[in-house]
Amino acid sequence: MSAKFLAAVVRFEELPETTAEIAFLGRSNVGKSSLLNALVGEKLAFVSSTPGRTQVLACFKLQPRGTLVDCPGYGYAKVSKELRREWPAMIEEYLLGREELVKALLLVDGEIGPTASDLTMLAWLRENDVPHAVIATKRDKVRPSKRANRAKEIATKCKVDPGDVVHVSLDDGKALGGLRDLMRSWLS
Repeated sequence: MSAKFLAAVVRFEELPETTAEIAFLGRSNVGKSSLLNALVGEKLAFVSSTPGRTQVLACFKLQPRGTLVDCPGYGYAKVSKELRREWPAMIEEYLLGREELVKALLLVDGEIGPTASDLTMLAWLRENDVPHAVIATKRDKVRPSKRANRAKEIATKCKVDPGDVVHVSLDDGKALGGLRDLMRSWLS
């Protein structure tokens, strides 16, 4: 997958036209921007160890078709309370209003499992019929002997079949390749 930066906006109506789009959602510091960069093979999305650095809808054009949108995280962020209060409305309007959105990737921390805010977001996606997939990040931080149990725990808490959770690690090209294949199918 190759991509290029297109726009950073606060209103989804300002996003460029596209045929199909995938959004990256999750709490602050779950690895949304890092995963996006790993999938496209270059550092396009800004990555920081400080929670809350993604503060807009950042849009990237994929080749040969489609776009990716990196959304601000929910939960703790090192930004003003006023700015943090604006993000839920921005994200909600985007998820409900963007007709080209084909999938929202809800990233959960594979090491600790889904948080209460992750489960709230997942329930909201279901209630609003937003097509979504659960992506468990940081697979490499889970000991190999614990991975099967952790995968079952994540699936149970998210109320999905274990095979429906995509487990990824930025160090594991095979897992990233599987997610790339899924993304290509969603965008076609």
